[in-house]
Order: sequence, then C-alpha cells, then structure tokens
Amino acid sequence: MTRRRTLLGAGLAAALPVRAGARAVLTVAAFPLVDEIARAATPAWQRLHPEVELRVLSRQYSDHHTAMTTALSTAVALPDVMALESSFVGRFAQGGGLEDLRQPPYEVERFRGRLVPYAYEQAVARNGAVVAMPADIGPGTLLYRQDILSRAALAEDDLTRSWEHYVAAGARIKARTGAYLIAHVQEIKDILIRSGLRLGEGLYFDTDSRVLVNSPRFERAFEVAREARRQGLDARVPAWSNDWAEGFKRGRLATELSGAWLAGQLNSFIAPGTRGLWRAAPLPEGASAAYGGAFYAMPRHAAPACKALAWDFIRLMTLDPQLQLQAFKAYDAFPALLATHEDAFFSEPLPFLGGQPARRLWREAARRISAAPVHKQNQFAEEVVQTELDKVLNRAKPIRQALADAEQLLERRARR
Repeated sequence: MTRRRTLLGAGLAAALPVRAGARAVLTVAAFPLVDEIARAATPAWQRLHPEVELRVLSRQYSDHHTAMTTALSTAVALPDVMALESSFVGRFAQGGGLEDLRQPPYEVERFRGRLVPYAYEQAVARNGAVVAMPADIGPGTLLYRQDILSRAALAEDDLTRSWEHYVAAGARIKARTGAYLIAHVQEIKDILIRSGLRLGEGLYFDTDSRVLVNSPRFERAFEVAREARRQGLDARVPAWSNDWAEGFKRGRLATELSGAWLAGQLNSFIAPGTRGLWRAAPLPEGASAAYGGAFYAMPRHAAPACKALAWDFIRLMTLDPQLQLQAFKAYDAFPALLATHEDAFFSEPLPFLGGQPARRLWREAARRISAAPVHKQNQFAEEVVQTELDKVLNRAKPIRQALADAEQLLERRARR
C-alpha cells in the first residue's frame, strides 16, 4: 500500500461526481485493491439495479482516508459508500459521522452470525453502534523461506514453538546463511502486544480508558524485540520500502510476520521470482493477530435518496458468497463471510507456497482472533509506544522506564 500525504481543499469537491441526467448514480469511494474489487462487482450490481450507475472513486491509501476524514468532518462531498481499512474503522466510529447500521431499516445485527466474529466486532463503537460491515480480513501468519531454513538445518517448529525459539532460530539462520530473520523488530513487538488480551482490554487502553502499556504484555514485547536487535537479526528496513521488497527478492529476509494476503502480493508483484520457496505457518506460540481488512460504511450525512441503494451495495459486497469468493480468488481478499469458508478453494494448493494448502491454516487462525476494543487515542498511543521502543533499541533506555514514560504521557492524553 502506498502511504502519501495529500492536500485536499477544493479538489475534493471536484473529485466527487454529481447525479447526471435522469439516471441515478451510486458513488463508492475506495482505495487499492478495494476499488478493483468494487468495479469487478459492476455486473452483479447492474443485475440488481440496472437503472443505477455504479461509480467507484479511487485514491491511494493515505489520500483516501485523509479525504474521508475531511468529508466526514465537514459533511461536504460525501460519497454514498466509503471503504475503510480496519485500523480506521474505530477512529471514524468515535466521530459519529457514520450511520449506525443497527438501526432500521438496516438492522445489521441479524447478519452478525454470518460473519467472522472478530471482524464484525471491530466495527462496534464504544456506545454499541455498528458503523461498518466487514468485507475481507487479514488473519496473521508467519511466512518463511523453506530453502533458507533447510540451509540452516532448521524446521518450522524451530520458528513457531516459542518467541525465544524464533529468536534462536534467527541467530542460526544468520550464522549459517547470512540472511536476516526479519525486516524490522517492530513487527515482533506488534504481534506480542496483541497476544494475551483479557476481556475488556484493548491494545493500549481498557474500556474505562485506563492505560495498559506499563504491563508484562508490553514488557515482554520490548524484551523479545530488543534481544533480536541485540543479535543483529533484523535488517532494520521498514515495511513497504524499496529495501524491504529487495530483501524478499534477493533472499535476504528469512521470515515475515504479516497478514495472509501478503503471500498473494509477494507472488503477484513484490517477489514473484521466489515462487515455490515460501511456506506459511502459525505465529509463534500460537499467537493470533489481525492484519488489516476492508470494511464498507455509510456516511450519516450522505444523500438521503441514495441510502437504500448504498445499503444494497454494502450487503452485496459483504454477504454474497459468489462475490466474496471472486474477490478472494482474484485479489487475495480473505473473505469475512463464513459461508465461503467451506468452499473447495480453501483446500487448493498454493504454488507460491510450494503447493501448501495454506488457506486452511489461515481459516483456523481467523477463528481464533479476538477483537480488541478501539480507543480514540489508539493512533497516538501507537506512536508513543514505537518512539519508546526506538529509544530502547537505539539509546539503551531501560524497558521499564520507557514503558513508565509512555504510560505517563498517555494518561495525560486520555484525560483530555
């Protein structure tokens, strides 16, 4: 995904079309690859509403979410439907700019049992409002280079048995092959802080806005990340950078912790020359984590005349098994609709993964993931925690002091 800053201003209004002539137009604002999935659904939409043109407005990832933030805050140039990446659903839910889909005529709760539980729960605001419908999800997985493991005389269990074994395996990989274990130790931290959440706990705050970062969960995450850095096991390159992609192409990265969709992206455009060399495994210690996913939402102040059409489109994209499987097969968009999960496609071998039927592994992972309550300060908390980890890694700051400082700063922010 491309992350770029954008200036909107008057250009936003110009980018959104008006209703033309006698034919109605339904506008859907989306980002890659969701825009392609929505356009691919045009024939199904035309069968449902032949009198209504489907117009998909596409922007790059960051541009899109910035534009939607502006549109919701000003109630100007709103699309009828907006696609949102999962990390933005919770932020937007707190602002009250999205329709509560629990209310008539939507009554979304009747569909709850048809969707992956954690995905549905990600769209539930603190006041109980359901502000979006999940279309696809990103169950977490460990991807590893089988050829590099073989050269290091290691097996999959050496990576997954525990985080300590994962780091030890990384040391052996580096010594015997010269490859790094992972692109950046931040990825280890990101998984570990998502492991072992108790009922009512979010990543950084609980349901009463108490700060959770000064805890054994964060302490262990920092310790494992620090040990991997101390042994020189990460390449110190950020995800989605050129060096990150080159690391995959040239066999400099032995593993990656990410969403299941990354296997498809490695195959299609990041490192297609490594086809057959990769395998998928559970995350170390059976950890479960969600990496991204797409949702559809309706702006509360969008044109009232198109609300019924917008809801028809959302249901089509999220509840139609054929369209969900079509998106999965064409774009590696792992479906949130449970009715698709017994399809034979889940058992087909993946050539990129050496013929491994990895979709079954990811299906089981999706069922174990629990949704964490989203707090309005989560984005700020993420920045604070990452800054403190950088101080631990680069300036030898003691972990307990780093977490205490993060806690103090977040407590001040949470009281605002």
